[in-house]
Amino acid sequence: MRAWRSAVSNHLFLILFSLLMIYPVIWWAGASLKTIQEMRLPGIWPESPVWDNYISGWNFSPAEYTFAHFFGNTLLMELWNVVGGVITAAIVAYGFARLNFRLKGFWFAILLMTMMLPAQVTVVPQYILFNSLGWVDSYIPLILPHFFGGGAFFIFLLVQFIRGLPRDLDEAAKIDGASVYGIFLKIVFPLIKPALVTVGIFTFIWSWDDFFSQVLYLTSVDKFTVGLALRMYIDQFEIQWGPMLAMALVSVIPSAIIFFLAQKHFVEGIATTGIKG
Repeated sequence: MRAWRSAVSNHLFLILFSLLMIYPVIWWAGASLKTIQEMRLPGIWPESPVWDNYISGWNFSPAEYTFAHFFGNTLLMELWNVVGGVITAAIVAYGFARLNFRLKGFWFAILLMTMMLPAQVTVVPQYILFNSLGWVDSYIPLILPHFFGGGAFFIFLLVQFIRGLPRDLDEAAKIDGASVYGIFLKIVFPLIKPALVTVGIFTFIWSWDDFFSQVLYLTSVDKFTVGLALRMYIDQFEIQWGPMLAMALVSVIPSAIIFFLAQKHFVEGIATTGIKG
């Protein structure tokens, strides 16, 4: 009986806490269906939902572009970011975890030190470099960094995962005549799938939400991402709160879908990395 009461109380606490955490999203969804006048009134859900907010928000075209255009720009950029980040992070992590080379410990320490370096410190040098190369107002400054390891955190995560794999697999592959590249492609890469999914999810979400870099490097409206498109609602003389909140809610759907579809691999990647680290 005591165990049953404990389970019930724990579940009730989790349910109440979950409702508290999800309340802003519920309010957000309700506000996206309200008029400006209704937003000033108490209550979460409107009596007469204004579904036209989603239609007018999707067709919002200050420069003759619908929201679908900005979604396409963002998804295309995210595809390159995820592919580049996952592949290059796996390659670099494999080198640190399995290969022996001169000053390996020193370079790994330098890699970890970059995790403590605030991103704001590198903003000005990076902008000067990309501007001198003529890459400002293009997606290259937003995509290219992901093809150089994807970030120290991702490399460290994969290094810890690879170190947990038995080295006997490498030795068996060497006996069968596999090269270093063959071991990586046929042995290591398939076994680190949960960690790669974790890296891919983090890369997608962080770069999708990286408004600062997007507003820094993109200036042409036809290249705008979802985040920059939402900013255009605020740039108007009269802010259209309903359509803006509707499109803001739509903009989080891709991240939510990817997380829930890959949730099993995501949790497995985080859990096993922590155990083997």
